[in-house]
Amino acid sequence: MTKRAGFVALIGEPNAGKSTLTNQMVGAKVSIVTHKVQTTRARIRGVALHGESQLVFVDTPGLFRPRRRLDRAMVAAAWGGAADADVVVLMVEAHRGVTNGVEAILDGLQEIGKGRKVALAINKIDRVKSEVLLALSKDLNDRYDFVETFMISAEKGHGCDHLKAWLAGVVPEGPWLYPEDQIADVPMRMIAAEVTREKLTLRLHQELPYQMTVETENWEERDDGSARVDQTIYVMRDGHKGIVLGNKGETIKAMSKAAREELEEFMGRRIHLFLQVKVRPNWLEEKERYSEMGLDFKDGNT
Repeated sequence: MTKRAGFVALIGEPNAGKSTLTNQMVGAKVSIVTHKVQTTRARIRGVALHGESQLVFVDTPGLFRPRRRLDRAMVAAAWGGAADADVVVLMVEAHRGVTNGVEAILDGLQEIGKGRKVALAINKIDRVKSEVLLALSKDLNDRYDFVETFMISAEKGHGCDHLKAWLAGVVPEGPWLYPEDQIADVPMRMIAAEVTREKLTLRLHQELPYQMTVETENWEERDDGSARVDQTIYVMRDGHKGIVLGNKGETIKAMSKAAREELEEFMGRRIHLFLQVKVRPNWLEEKERYSEMGLDFKDGNT
């Protein structure tokens, strides 16, 4: 059989299920998944195999109306991921239908979609009745000429095998882009930072997660096969530092334990995780922070 390989960009509004689908396709947790919107900042790529095809998933930040520099850089990264891909999959939540955000994405696809296959994946199909699904599918296909439409539940896996098989058949012929045993093209230190940030995002006050970032400052391999990982949580105000630490350090201890356990399960070895919190009032305007997240600082300019 002929080998195939290609980049698949998953685009959609925040919370459409892009990260969940990436993890479902790859079979491992490579992209942060939370119930809060706008959590995927960098274009984390998950690598999945199907037969003789290698699918490289570009898990883009959700597309939304940007307000701050970080927002603008995230939106630029999302459209950039779509423009660089061989196949684009627009994910729409079945129960939300055609929102203003979806309409804006459809407008953007008129330009980005030229010359590449664009498929539609209606996600969370278990939340609506079949007649609603059919009407939504017709409405979306009337608005844009999708090459295929898939009804899926990224969380439960329904319809995902069908989508994966189709993608495997339409990516270009050619050699694989990554070694067979590689599941993501981002360094483990970035995945580790994302895992910690997920634990923070799930646990903390609603507004705080978008005003903090996590960086893996040091990764030290030990002779016994374990690794020491030192991370810094950057927040914008002293008050935020107190929230992250919690009463007598209880909050950061609990988050550190949860992040360490998930990293150990993911990597199959002992991890010694050390967290510290630093106040950096202007981290949202620092070029280095964007580089750590895999974003382009210039894209945040107005």
